[in-house]
Amino acid sequence: MPATVQVGAILMRDWPGMKKLLGLESEPYSGQWTLLKAVDVSALDRKIHAAGWNFFFMATEVKVMFFGSLGAAKVQNALKRILERVKQQHFNGLEVTAIIARHFLGVPYVTVSAHSRHIQHSCHLDSAEARETSEENSDWARG
Repeated sequence: MPATVQVGAILMRDWPGMKKLLGLESEPYSGQWTLLKAVDVSALDRKIHAAGWNFFFMATEVKVMFFGSLGAAKVQNALKRILERVKQQHFNGLEVTAIIARHFLGVPYVTVSAHSRHIQHSCHLDSAEARETSEENSDWARG
C-alpha cells in the first residue's frame, strides 16, 4: 500500500528521465502516478528552475468529498478520483493542498483538495493538445 499522503504532497506522472535529472526519489502511488519522497514544493520548484524547466501551478482547485472518518485508504480513493480529473487535462503533476475533516449534523465527512501542477521546458503553458502529445510520447518511451 502506498505511503500516507499529507497536505503538501506532490504526485507526478511517472517520468523517469525528469526524476533522474532532478535527483528525485519517488514511490509508486496509483497507476502511472508516483509520490515524490521528502521534497517540499519550494525545494522542488528550485530544482526544476535550476534544471532550466518550469513548474506551473493551476489556480483551479479540484475537490472531492467523502463521508466517514479520515483514513489513509479513503484519502487514497479520493485522490484517485482527483487524478482521473487531472488526467483529462493532461497535467503531469498534482499538489495536495488540503485534507479537512468536518461534521454536519453529526455526520463526519472529509474534503480533499488539490491543485494541478505541470512541468515543462517552455515558460508558456502548452495547450491541452500539446500536453496530450507529450504524454503520449512519454507513454511510448516508457514502453
